[in-house]
Amino acid sequence: MAPALVENAVNCNKEIVRLLANFSPSLWGDHFMKYASDTQLKQEYSKDIEVLKNEVGSMLKPSGSNIVDALNLIDILERLGVSYHLENEIEKKLEQLFNLNTNYEDETYDLYTVALHFRVFRQHGYRISSDIFSKFRDGDGKFQEGLKSDPRGWLSLYEAAHLRIHGEEILEDALTFATSNLKSMAQNLSSPLRKQVEHALVQPLHFNIPRLEARNFISIYEEFESKNETLLRFAKLDFNLLQILHKEELLEVSRWYTELDCANKFPYARDRLVECYFWAMGLYHEPQYSRARIILTKTFVFVSITDDTYDSYGTIEELDVLTEAIDRWDISQIDKLPDYAKLFYKDLLELYAQFEQELAKEGRSYAVYYAIEALKELAKGYNVEAKWFKEGYLPPFDEYLKNGLITSTFYYDTMTSLLGIESVTEEEFKLLSQKPKIVVANLKNCRLIDDIATYEIEKERGQIATGIECYMKDNGVTKEEAMNKFDEMVTNTWKDMNEECLMPFSNSREVLMRIIGLSRTTNVTYKNYEDGYTMPEKVLEPHIIALYMDSIKIPQML
Repeated sequence: MAPALVENAVNCNKEIVRLLANFSPSLWGDHFMKYASDTQLKQEYSKDIEVLKNEVGSMLKPSGSNIVDALNLIDILERLGVSYHLENEIEKKLEQLFNLNTNYEDETYDLYTVALHFRVFRQHGYRISSDIFSKFRDGDGKFQEGLKSDPRGWLSLYEAAHLRIHGEEILEDALTFATSNLKSMAQNLSSPLRKQVEHALVQPLHFNIPRLEARNFISIYEEFESKNETLLRFAKLDFNLLQILHKEELLEVSRWYTELDCANKFPYARDRLVECYFWAMGLYHEPQYSRARIILTKTFVFVSITDDTYDSYGTIEELDVLTEAIDRWDISQIDKLPDYAKLFYKDLLELYAQFEQELAKEGRSYAVYYAIEALKELAKGYNVEAKWFKEGYLPPFDEYLKNGLITSTFYYDTMTSLLGIESVTEEEFKLLSQKPKIVVANLKNCRLIDDIATYEIEKERGQIATGIECYMKDNGVTKEEAMNKFDEMVTNTWKDMNEECLMPFSNSREVLMRIIGLSRTTNVTYKNYEDGYTMPEKVLEPHIIALYMDSIKIPQML
């Protein structure tokens, strides 16, 4: 949150003092409202992509293909952002390759190859053992000295180590050694390997948003001596075609936002529509998720307004009434609300009524129930935090975290992220409503990262009940010690999530990837512990420009 300003408001002849956060205006103005889609260009891209898709698909078909070549191809397809075109073919290929019982002790499997295989299989849920790295350690259990001259191998190991689970000490050591070695050798490497290393040290692959990774890797892959021109052109065309779709969606949600008049109705709240869309795209960028992205963007907008209403604008008395109204979910409650909250409440109920009407057509109106129940829980959590803030109460850390997992918003976000996905069943919503291990790990991950990133700003505006302050008081430690502990807890949440994403899955992979997407987007948005949502110019601005404003230049075919 930004430093607070004080506003005096008169309500029923009684002066109310409101704290207003001094949020910066939207960076984007009406830029995305002006977009005009090029139908002819879309058709040309689509036609070329279909041809290239068939060519690339044929590369995956040979049943007797070398496992090294096959996994390299799959990795490149995924990093270029085009693997979704061949999802079924890739899954069949991986199952076939995993069942080969490959002997990784063979000398032909170097550090780069073993780490790549480990990472690709783990990314798809296969329980490949970390023991395959034992061959690279000496008698003292340290990684062999001779490996220090293998930067490509260390980079591969570094990326693989981020998929570790609890108890994999060999990967703990691997990450430490790989990070140290890569930092020391980065300046002496030639491009494109140097670019890969520098990028990975800032943003590990496993923690990155796939669309951002694709945008970056396309430019790096172009410099590879061994690049496949067919793959490169396929990736460029596909990126630009998807960008057109994303800009069309931004136009749609911008019109909705403008017609709803959010900026004028709720001037105290952050105007972050484009950033909300960026968050939605962090969970799914593929064309089949277009409806899901639009629905999720709209819910993000409303939860952001809700957050700012509770965080500073509303009084305790007003927020009690608003919380009860949300819990009752009945338009008859509107007369009890202050004027600004009446507008919000009416728009909120109408939005969910629209969702329910749309999903009822496919027999999925039950999904809206779970989203609404999650929102009710969130409002209650926000209300607790508002009272802590306004009453100057500093809770014990356990009490803070229990409520903070709710107000991280990510349980609600998980539920709403699934509204627009037709394949998600009621059973899966029921399972998620019990908050299984991966959901709790995700909530904790996002809560702790947010707490570190917003600590100084919240302290500046007089917020006492922050996670860092609660932990410092409970444990008698310094701010730095508390932040280091939070970092350690974040690392452990990733180990929990990595474990839950291994077969047999406790949830469908469709659901698991949405949860992982939330943590990845958090990692990107709060990079270097900056609040990139509230202040997008610090983190998100270049990402948004790269994804939605700058297309990739594609040379004409001769």
